[in-house]
Amino acid sequence: MIETLEQWDHDLFLLLNGFHSEALDFIMWHVSGKLQWIPLYLFLLYVVFKKYGKSVWVIVVAAAVTVAFADQFSVKLFKEVFERWRPCHNLDLQDLVHTVNNKCGGRFGFVSSHATNSFAIATLLGMFINRKALILLLFWASLVSYSRVYLGVHYPLDILCGAILGVFISVAIYRIASPIQKYFQHG
Repeated sequence: MIETLEQWDHDLFLLLNGFHSEALDFIMWHVSGKLQWIPLYLFLLYVVFKKYGKSVWVIVVAAAVTVAFADQFSVKLFKEVFERWRPCHNLDLQDLVHTVNNKCGGRFGFVSSHATNSFAIATLLGMFINRKALILLLFWASLVSYSRVYLGVHYPLDILCGAILGVFISVAIYRIASPIQKYFQHG
């Protein structure tokens, strides 16, 4: 069963990673970056501030805790435990993997920290803002996550499990932070 699931994951990875072009290489490299998204984060901070005013600090702290937990959990509880090779480090697939700028990342890829972090922050902020923002932010997180498969550094299952982990963490933090934020907004 595990071998079959792993084979499907490898096959889907090769299919998705196989659709590449020079223009998409450039785009996906930047989609996968961190600094490029600073304007989005600042805009989201502005939106949250406009909606919540002085109690915005609770949401900022919740976002920082969410990303810290997501990042650490994805590495300490998954990558360092499962030790699943990234596709670009997998000797059986290495010659078939399309990478960009010869970048592969660390040895292990399960789960994707990019997916965990982006889905965690997207879910948390979307729940605080509104349903439309949640949908748009989940689309953004999906694009960032797909870029990791495109770049040859994660299997689809790394992405899916990272997304689930990120959503789980953000929902847990939201359930703690939301009543605190309401207390300070109305208190």
